[in-house]
Amino acid sequence: MVSGGTYGTEDIVHGAGYGKAIVILILTPILWSLPTTFMIGELSAALPCEGGYYAWVRRAMGNFWGFQEAWLSLAASIFDMAIYPTLFVTYLTRLFPWFAIDHRGVLAGLAVVVVCAALNIAGVEVVSMTSLWLFFLLSMPFALIVVLSPLRHGALFHSAPAASNVGLIGGMLVCMWNYMGWDNASTIAAEVDKPQRTYPRAMMLAVLIVALSYILPVVAVWMTRLPAASWETGSWADIAGMVGGPALRVFLIAGGMFSGFAMFNALVMSYSRLPLAMSQDGMLPKFFGKLHPRTRAPWVAIIVLAIGWAMCLGLGFERLVTLDILIYGLSLLLEFAALVALRIREPQLDRPFRVAGGLIGAIAIGIPPMLLLGFDMAQSQSERVWGMSSFAFGALVIAAGIVGYGIVYWAESSRRRNAARAAADA
Repeated sequence: MVSGGTYGTEDIVHGAGYGKAIVILILTPILWSLPTTFMIGELSAALPCEGGYYAWVRRAMGNFWGFQEAWLSLAASIFDMAIYPTLFVTYLTRLFPWFAIDHRGVLAGLAVVVVCAALNIAGVEVVSMTSLWLFFLLSMPFALIVVLSPLRHGALFHSAPAASNVGLIGGMLVCMWNYMGWDNASTIAAEVDKPQRTYPRAMMLAVLIVALSYILPVVAVWMTRLPAASWETGSWADIAGMVGGPALRVFLIAGGMFSGFAMFNALVMSYSRLPLAMSQDGMLPKFFGKLHPRTRAPWVAIIVLAIGWAMCLGLGFERLVTLDILIYGLSLLLEFAALVALRIREPQLDRPFRVAGGLIGAIAIGIPPMLLLGFDMAQSQSERVWGMSSFAFGALVIAAGIVGYGIVYWAESSRRRNAARAAADA
């Protein structure tokens, strides 16, 4: 659900250099991922319900904030989900440059969206089996890079620089993106066996595994003395070719394509549950709650979301990451606020897993992620989206959530008034 493998980490090295990149890769899971896993561990174990983080925030702070949590998560997903087809196309063009011409890459990304939507409508079990096999496949090329790179010690010193213009803050944001998304698994907690025990343990172990999968390949390539300036999105394909030859290059490219496909496929399952849960709560039109008669998948929600994801194809990797973290980060802060609110409002709630330190500990773990979001706000001032800064665009998206809740509240109030009048007339 979180890591599609080491694919997509190249700009961290380009922006920060090897030494700082490794420090960032070590510190980010401590400051960004572990607080999130502890928060998710407590909330998912205590409230393993359909809708996950939306349901937690709504229960802790009411309908308004629950709606904002769902809106921010869905809005962030529009940009986050476009990243995975973008990575798919990035590696595809390394193998077949023909797709880099005109809009062919966008069409290839659109094909990923359509196929994954169809797989998810086919049912959760199909998604899980597909993603599991792809995970093992995409991990293998980096294991070979770790083994082979020391044999090329110092051999890649004269490699040419790349065209990427990602700086230190941009590299940090890419790292934060690679380590985020731990709350997505919560939305399907009701479909997992024994979530009270499974979720907390699995996510803390996953942080360690993900961190090692990022750090070890970077350390190994550092031994080759390949300049940090030579890295850019998709460079793992070139590195594989220089370290292990054409066969490893093709193997890694195939893994990069499957990584983008698998991550997109898995996240469709998660995000589609939000409109379903909201429609069941009366906060979205009822047609969002329509289920496939055979698989019980929320097929209307999947189709509507897929249209939104497809519309953002082509914005570019760095711009998508900046927007994604800006909006997702605010939804994450609401989840930390829900953790604290539930500790105060429902102290007797059964919590098989509990963040240590009492109320102070529950407050403290939300501080590091909040501080890291400051880097994204700084970066969003320079990124441009449709003639405005990413920060201004993100503010408009956030404001739309407030307007959206007003519309939903007015519509629901009108429905209740009409129902009361009809009952009185009868």
